[in-house]
Amino acid sequence: MMKRGAKLAEHILWSAKEVFSEIGFERASMDEVAHRARTSKRSLYAHFESKEKLFLAVVDLIRSRFLAGLGSPGDYAAEPVEAITLFCAHYLEFALYVGGIQMCRMTLAEAERFPLGAAQWFDVIFTQVHGRLAEYLQSAFSIGGREGGELADALLARVLFPRFFRALFGVDHPLANIDPSSRSPNIDTRPVRRVVVDVLGGLQRTNEKGPRPAGRRRLKAVK
Repeated sequence: MMKRGAKLAEHILWSAKEVFSEIGFERASMDEVAHRARTSKRSLYAHFESKEKLFLAVVDLIRSRFLAGLGSPGDYAAEPVEAITLFCAHYLEFALYVGGIQMCRMTLAEAERFPLGAAQWFDVIFTQVHGRLAEYLQSAFSIGGREGGELADALLARVLFPRFFRALFGVDHPLANIDPSSRSPNIDTRPVRRVVVDVLGGLQRTNEKGPRPAGRRRLKAVK
């Protein structure tokens, strides 16, 4: 059945993502996108008037799917350490997924020619995730925005390094498949949990009644 309207537009976007990921922004052509989407160039231009706008629309599509699938730490568990562990592990899965790795490589290669596209992709996979994690840390541990941001920096840096960079540079193979809708990461969460406990070791947890009295304690280490 022939796709029309919004369904055709989304189909074009997924086809364009494949083209951009495989051959890069500069080499990708609207002809190739139309061919891959099995539609006419006239229909393609009716939805997206330029390659630049098409790419930004691809990023917007991935952004909405990625962030909806990732959610926020509070979606994963009631206990903060477990919630942050599962959130960070699921994020690592997204970061290691072959489609995401391909997009990262492409935007890095085209950053000078198309800085807006690179900035938009950075916002998708780093800025938005950092903001959600920092906001949760502030609420769960009753800390200020600066401390929440610094802790989010430390957590994401240690969760991503070195696995994300090994995949990005082709040292390790990226993940071939992930389940975006699952809240149960399909990777070993134990290393992630150790990072979380180490980074948050000096924080005092909050409960439903609000902050506990002054006096911080160490979180129990994970063996």
